[in-house]
Amino acid sequence: MDGEWEGISDSVTESLYEAGLDESIEVEILPGDFESGARRSEFTSALDAGRASPDIFMMDSGWTIPFIARDQLVNLSEELSSDTLDYVDGNYLESAVSTASDPETGDLYGLPLFPDYPVMHYRKDLVEEAGYDPEGDNWATEPLSWEEFAEVAADVWEQNGGPDGDEIDYGYTTQADNYVGLACCTFSETITSFGGAYFGDHENLFGPIGDRPITVTDEPVLNTIRMMRSFMEGPDAEYAHPDFPQISNSDLRAFTEEPSREPFTSGNAIFHRNWPYAIPLNLDSEEFDAEDYDVMPLPYGVESGEGMYEGTGGPAAALGGWHLTINPNTQRLDEAVQVLEAFANEDVMVNNFSEGGYLPPDPSVTENVDPEEVGALGDFLDTLAVSGQNTVPRPVTVAWPDQESQVASQVSDAYAGEKSPEQAMSDLESSLESLEEDLAE
Repeated sequence: MDGEWEGISDSVTESLYEAGLDESIEVEILPGDFESGARRSEFTSALDAGRASPDIFMMDSGWTIPFIARDQLVNLSEELSSDTLDYVDGNYLESAVSTASDPETGDLYGLPLFPDYPVMHYRKDLVEEAGYDPEGDNWATEPLSWEEFAEVAADVWEQNGGPDGDEIDYGYTTQADNYVGLACCTFSETITSFGGAYFGDHENLFGPIGDRPITVTDEPVLNTIRMMRSFMEGPDAEYAHPDFPQISNSDLRAFTEEPSREPFTSGNAIFHRNWPYAIPLNLDSEEFDAEDYDVMPLPYGVESGEGMYEGTGGPAAALGGWHLTINPNTQRLDEAVQVLEAFANEDVMVNNFSEGGYLPPDPSVTENVDPEEVGALGDFLDTLAVSGQNTVPRPVTVAWPDQESQVASQVSDAYAGEKSPEQAMSDLESSLESLEEDLAE
């Protein structure tokens, strides 16, 4: 797992025992690399080498299927109890379960631990001091357009020193580094919000490989790049969108999740796109009080249903999340299965939600939880519900691990201004088509 889980390990393990896990089974949560691609490489090396440790992997929903396709994980449909399998099948978020299952047989190989969908974190105090009324305008449930958001962010930043001042370094932070999160999440959700897509209609997200359109050269995709260029370099920069103001700087191109969060939590950013795990961390900030902080859904480019393709438009939020899978080389299979059985418990889910901000894989748990039981997170359930209703699955196929690196590389070049949006996306189109053809053969 990662450092955030290690930090709440005592609470997590206690909840597992309370859910019925035999207390003779010692659960040790080992820290893993926070960056998804690095963790995938670590797990690949461990499995290729036949190592028995760790017994249980926490795998990104965006790359679990390739491990399933290589027959490198324990088939949970053959190991979990029928009660647990029925609970997962009938109650878990369907899109999460689909990324933990064999696409051909439907067998379950990963137990969804938590789904993830991002929100916009923001400094409510600074926004209100600048003359805006987030509560009166229902920011918690009524998304702003990207144009509206950018205008607000630029104005609030300007009133706090702006790009040339020394008060606050960023009006907005997000993840724009050349890494898997750019391809699966921040770029994907933003092009979707503008009505664009990687592969046309969303029915093509999971294939068929080699028999679906490549649509990355469409105008909504190009406009996403132009907008991000404006956000980082200003509207007068080369390849920038003239209708969007500067609200950040080129540091975004080096930001993954934690580097983008740290300036916000330390009081040095006004708006910040990130996953719900950041909510408890921001609430504990020493730079601002809890009442000075809030979240809202991500902005939209065009209204829902008005995009070029089915499933596009609206306040799109990338569907992330992680699964628990079992190492086939483990020498403690029975114990590992019992641990997964315990995780499939509503009280454990509520504990993970309360202690770490990790959304329950069973949506009804989120809907029915007592806001007081999850502490301050209860203040944000309405926003999380809106984000959950607008999730964008990543195109999880056996081709995606190769394709995502091409997406991230070309988008990164375009964000840096090293290529025009048109050239970068034309190059990406060619590489995606080539990968599709190779894997379709």
